Amino acid sequence: MEREEIQLLIISFSIVLFTLLLTLFILFYFFQKKKSKFLIEKMTAELVFQSELTKSKIEIKEQTLTTVSKELHDNICQILSVALMQVNIILTDESKYTKANMLNLKDLINKSLGEIRMLSKLMNGDIVLESSFIEALNEDLERIKQLKTIKCSLNITGEVHDIDKEHETIIYRILQESISNILRHSHSETIDINIAFTDTNCNIVIRDTGKGFTLQNISKGNGFTNMETRAQLIGATFKIDSELEKGSQVTISYPIAIEEYA
Repeated sequence: MEREEIQLLIISFSIVLFTLLLTLFILFYFFQKKKSKFLIEKMTAELVFQSELTKSKIEIKEQTLTTVSKELHDNICQILSVALMQVNIILTDESKYTKANMLNLKDLINKSLGEIRMLSKLMNGDIVLESSFIEALNEDLERIKQLKTIKCSLNITGEVHDIDKEHETIIYRILQESISNILRHSHSETIDINIAFTDTNCNIVIRDTGKGFTLQNISKGNGFTNMETRAQLIGATFKIDSELEKGSQVTISYPIAIEEYA
């Protein structure tokens, strides 16, 4: 009898042990599956971010080149043509060889050199990565003021904090696209950009006084969906408001991580 009880006890213990091991195996399997799913989702999100970042870098270079390089090229040709005319006048008429004319010729040459440097700078795509988005934005607005009959203003309030370089690239691309939309579609006479830094946020507002549009037409184009998607990738919010004949306003709110300014 005792032997049967011992055998029964062994069998019961074996069943309990097997059940416990099976339970542990199942739990481990589901834990690993959940962990693997999390890792896959994390890797996928990182790949999407890096892909969008690379795309933004390429678009920044292409957009900058296409919007101003032709105008700069035309300006350089025009300046050099005027300079060449002055040289010909001086060569054919010695009385025109005056200090005032030579200083004027010098100014034209210096101006053309400045335009060439600007064009060279635009062709260097790394310029965006070497400077902050604020510096790059300010340079863009200065070029627009030189090449377009449009008033541009950039106002910065609060203490400027360092932002992750990759995030800066995406922020700058969103701003670049917003400005491009104003130049191409709004017929606005002004571009006003306000950047406000707080301890927790970088809030950016881009306003124009152009013809505006109805919000129902946002989904039809102008890259607004793309800009919103990019903002979400870096944890920012993107909002656009507009009324016909009253211009439009784009608002971007980017959360500043504590470690970025600690």
